[in-house]
Amino acid sequence: MTPDESVVSSFKRAAAERAVDFIQSGMVVGLGTGSTAAFAVRKLAVLLAEGTLKDVVGVPTSRTTEALATSLGVPLTTLDVHPVVDLTIDGADEVAPDLSLIKGGGGALLREKIVAQASRREVIIVDAPKLSPRLGTKWPVPVEVLPFGWRSQSLFLESLGARVTVRLALDGAPFHTDQGNVVLDCDFGPINDAAALAARLDSRAGVMAHGLFLNLTTDLVVAGPDGITHRVR
Repeated sequence: MTPDESVVSSFKRAAAERAVDFIQSGMVVGLGTGSTAAFAVRKLAVLLAEGTLKDVVGVPTSRTTEALATSLGVPLTTLDVHPVVDLTIDGADEVAPDLSLIKGGGGALLREKIVAQASRREVIIVDAPKLSPRLGTKWPVPVEVLPFGWRSQSLFLESLGARVTVRLALDGAPFHTDQGNVVLDCDFGPINDAAALAARLDSRAGVMAHGLFLNLTTDLVVAGPDGITHRVR
C-alpha cells in the first residue's frame, strides 16, 4: 500500500466507524459492499463481541460481504425474514451535492439498491475524493444486464451517449454479478439530468439495475483531511 493509499484507507475507516455509531441494539442493519463498507462490518463485529451492541442482525448486499460478516461472527438474516431494514451502511463511488450517487464499482449494485430501497435510513460513507460537482464527472455508471442479448443493451446504452465497456473478471472473461448478470460500465461524462437517464434505464427490458442511486441517501458521512462531516438529506 502506497502512502496515498494508506491515507485514503484511513479516511475510509474513519467514515465507516463514525457511521457505525448510528447503529442501536436490536436493529436490522444492511451491510454494504466494498472496501469502505467492510470497515463498518469489522467495527460492528467488535461492538457485538464486546457487548456494546446486542441483538443486531445484518442483511448482506453481496456474497463477499456475507462471507466477511460470517467470518467475524456477525449474525445475518434476509429480507424475506426482515423485509424492512432499520439502517444500511454502504459506500459509493461518486457523490453529488444533492446526495445522489453512482454505485456499483464492486458489482453488487442490484442487491445494494434492493436493500437501500428497503431501508428506513441509508447512511453512505465515503472518503473526500468521492465528492463530485456532478455525477459522471469521475466515474462511469455501471449497468447490470441479463446475459441474454447483452450486446443489444450495449447498443442501446451507446444510443444514449455512453462509451460502453464490458467489465471483465481477473481471468479476462466477462465479470458476472452474484445474480449471474453482466456489468456494462457506461461513461456518459457529467450527467445533466440523472433522473431522466435513470428513467430511461429503468424502462429498458433486460436492464436489471443501474448505478444511479437517486433520492435514497438519508445521511452522508465524509472523512478527509479536515476531519469527518455528517450531512442529512
